Amino acid sequence: MPDPALRAFFLQSLDRQSIPPRWRINLDVLEAEMPGIIGWPRATGRFDGPTLFLSGSLSDYVLPEYRGAIIALFPRARFAKIPGAGHWLHAEKPREFEETLRVFLG
Repeated sequence: MPDPALRAFFLQSLDRQSIPPRWRINLDVLEAEMPGIIGWPRATGRFDGPTLFLSGSLSDYVLPEYRGAIIALFPRARFAKIPGAGHWLHAEKPREFEETLRVFLG
């Protein structure tokens, strides 16, 4: 795996004390449930409080085509992107992540 951050993330789930080493996560269940994990949920209900959808500019998890569905579920949603961050923005850009949350929560 060429990305060192991604490699380190995955290695956290490897039990190297076990002989032979084994994964701590249930890979079969993860594979079976992946379509529901990565897709946009078919949710009902609504939350009327302020909500922040914070993503990294290099991530494709919060797509523009999701905004209508997000607004339907979270009418007071606000959207922000942290420049230069991917999916793990809290690890990649921790100061910017903290500042964005501080402003939103303040």
